[in-house]
Formats: sequence, structure tokens, C-alpha cells
Amino acid sequence: MIRVSIAGGSGYTGGELLRLLLGHPHVQVERVTSRSFAGRPVTRTHPHLRGVTALRYSLPEELEACDLLFLALPHGEASRRWAELEGLAPRVVDLSADFRLSDPVAYARHYGEHPRPEVLGTFEYGIAEVNREALRGARRVAAAGCNATASILALAPLVEAGVVAPDRTVVDVKVGSSEGGAEVNDGSHHPVRSGVVRPYKATGHRHTAEVEMVLARLAGDAASAPRVHLSVTAVEMVRGAAAAAHVFLTRPLSDKDLWGIFRERYDAEPFVRIVNERSGPYRLPEPKLLAGTNFCDVGWERDPLSDRVVVMAAIDNLVKGSAGQAVQAMNVMMGWEESTGLSFAGLHPV
Repeated sequence: MIRVSIAGGSGYTGGELLRLLLGHPHVQVERVTSRSFAGRPVTRTHPHLRGVTALRYSLPEELEACDLLFLALPHGEASRRWAELEGLAPRVVDLSADFRLSDPVAYARHYGEHPRPEVLGTFEYGIAEVNREALRGARRVAAAGCNATASILALAPLVEAGVVAPDRTVVDVKVGSSEGGAEVNDGSHHPVRSGVVRPYKATGHRHTAEVEMVLARLAGDAASAPRVHLSVTAVEMVRGAAAAAHVFLTRPLSDKDLWGIFRERYDAEPFVRIVNERSGPYRLPEPKLLAGTNFCDVGWERDPLSDRVVVMAAIDNLVKGSAGQAVQAMNVMMGWEESTGLSFAGLHPV
């Protein structure tokens, strides 16, 4: 049993992380911090945990030494407070974007200057399916962005197979409102948000940098890695991210060939399911079926009139795209069975 704490637990990601950790057999949650809710029960912001825990929020200054510290802080805060946080635990898992990129120049291009650029590159990227060996025994892990997670898991098999044209990959991600976080803004106000199909980041989405960083590693060299053109659109759902990756092939592949590539890559993965059926309303990945789970469903359709394949991946953005991914990474770090505390199915209907 290890002692863990969560810095910044009052948001949606913090709530999901707490839900998962409270049910984990090898974990004891010591503290959860929130400056705004200090002293109040965690159920004040996470009412679904009533009767499950009696934990109360602590002030950030009240964090004590633990075995593993999860950081679920607003963007920029983990890096700003790094000198204070790094000494609290020998292992750290960060759920923000502060340490995902290894290159300070790439970080500055997408986020602005990093307050601790020397720390970039000391964190391992948190998607176990593409970075498992590096996570084993790791001390610092940065969980991936939710849009990046869906995009990477859609593209990884074809990139590794070396069949993707390097300059023509287009990914369109549809996301639910929970991606915007628990803080209300003009765009998340219900009358404004309801019914929308809003392209809120048609170009220049920050997650593009981590998608291209990981795909370059999977391709073996930057020259053969695909350049990714990522667009993100807000739609009317609360949870979920659905990526449609338009890939142009360098050689003809039959549907049988595609099945072989995806099966070889994902058959042994505990949380990636191939969903590619001939008929039915759920013949391709659908995020609604994944709400609350750590699964990623992947499917594809080959265009018979061109060299294009559309690969689809669906996840729950708060679980596989964040908190569940972090717990999965913790399991790998600690040498535990990877699916510990995460083997639960979704609900249907919802």
C-alpha cells in the first residue's frame, strides 16, 4: 500500500482521479488540496462520492510527504510551484500540460516561455500503449492531453507500419464540454453551449505538438513522421473525445491488411479495443459507450476510391484522456498489474 496525495483536486479531472484512487487496492489517499474549498468535504465538489470518502480538502501548504503525488493543477501552476512540489514525493504524475513536451522551443511556440525549462525532458510521456517501457520504474510522468491521446492511439499502428504519407494527415476531434474544465466561462454557459457544433480550434491546437512528438518517436525518425493537421470541435456531449484521422497511404492496403496491422498492434493491449463491424449503430467507435471507462475504441474505414483511410478513436476525455491514463501509468511505474483499479465497463444506455 502506498500513500498518495492529489494537489488540486476540486476540478473534473481531480474528481475522476479521486474516484479511481479510492477504489484502488494498493493506494491510500492521504490529502486532496484546494485553496477555494479548504476545510470542506471533497463531496462538496464531487457529490457522486458521498458515502465513499470522508476526506476534506486541505490547503496547498498542508501537503505532506507521500509516496506518489498527483498534480491536477491549472495550467502553469505545477511548473511555477515545482521547487516546492518536487520534494514532497519520490514519484510525481502531472495531469496538466506543463511537462508533456520535452523541447523548450516547442513548448514556447505553443504555450509561451516555460518557467522551468530545465525540467522539461525529465518527465516520461504518460500513454502506456506507446511508452510502456519508459514508464516502468519512472519517477516523473506527464499524462497526455485528451485530444492527443485519441489522435495518437488512432495513428500509432499505421505510423509504426511505415505506411503514412508524411505531409497529409488530418485529424478532426469532436469533444464534450467537460474538456473545458469546471470553471464557467462565456463559451460554457449552457444557453450558449447547448446544441453547438463549434470549431473552437480549427488550426494551431496545442495538443498538435505532443502528437507530432510521439509520432516522430514511433516512426523512428523525424523525417518519416507525419505532419499532423489537427482541428478540434466542441459538440453537445459532456464526456468524450472522438478523433477521425484522415490518413493517406504510401502503398495500397486492403481491409485485410489493415486488420492485420491493428490486430498485431493492439491485441495484447488491455485498454484498446478494435471496433470495426459491418453493420449496426455502434459498428465504429462511439464515445458515449465509454463514459467513465479507461478504454479507447479504435476502428477505421478504407476509402475504395482513393488512398485514404479514416481511422477513428473514441475515449472518455476525463478517464483514458486524463485520470485513468494517470492511474494506468502509476500501475506500470509501480510494477503492478496494469489494469488494477481500472477494469470496469461502461454503461448502456445512458
